[in-house]
Amino acid sequence: MNRLTVVKKVDFGMYLDGGDVHGEILLPSRYVPEGTKVGDELDVFIYLDQDERLVATTERPLAQVGDFAWLEVAWVNNFGAFLHWGPMKDLFVPFREQKMKMQKGNRYIVHVHLDEESHRIMASAKVEKFMNHDMPPYRTGDAVDVLIWQKTDLGFKAIVDNQFGGLLYDHQIFRELHTGDRLTAYVQYVRGDGKIDLMLQPIGQQAAKEFSDVLLEHIRNNGGHTTLGDKSPAEEIYNVFGVSKKVFKKAVGDLYKRHLIAITDEGLKTLP
Repeated sequence: MNRLTVVKKVDFGMYLDGGDVHGEILLPSRYVPEGTKVGDELDVFIYLDQDERLVATTERPLAQVGDFAWLEVAWVNNFGAFLHWGPMKDLFVPFREQKMKMQKGNRYIVHVHLDEESHRIMASAKVEKFMNHDMPPYRTGDAVDVLIWQKTDLGFKAIVDNQFGGLLYDHQIFRELHTGDRLTAYVQYVRGDGKIDLMLQPIGQQAAKEFSDVLLEHIRNNGGHTTLGDKSPAEEIYNVFGVSKKVFKKAVGDLYKRHLIAITDEGLKTLP
């Protein structure tokens, strides 16, 4: 996105100041906010239109240069596939940048970049070559943004903070995940090869401490009792609270030590 100044008004839109290199850039009428006048600054996205001319839009694309994204194929021709990404001109994925032949209506994880030869924005499904292969700067417990990439025998591959590769293991997942999901995860371990092991819940005592108050409030809001306890299935605990059984048990222990709850055969109950 660029913040540019309106320098001229015409019947079919407004022209923005693109500087000495790009000159005036057209913002078509359909994208001009009501009340805009010469001298105003607008946040716009710049791309090449069908005639390879620079054009501006106030619509935000689903992805920008440098982003990984999950986008749908709008149409396919003899040169490649074209993805819906917000602007009127669809995003091109040449056949050489496809892992498998893309099909209209399907969605794929792609990386958006500027082609060095044509200077056009395009996408690639060969996302591995665009990842950052430096050693990630994370510590155990750090919260990160992840994009779920693909299912494997071990779990789900994920793209961490739009640059690194990570993995969520099946035995630590207590909710449905799908390719294209964006969510917060937590660093469990950074391996020697730079890959990141992830978890969906905060790690250790901090997670239990944060959840303790949630659990206590839940019990109080349910008449001072819950049937959930140490013997409850992990899936049931996750469905109710969105945390692992390990975090649940630590929170129960914390509340018990603080004499706030009692543990019974029927579950948990608050103490007077």
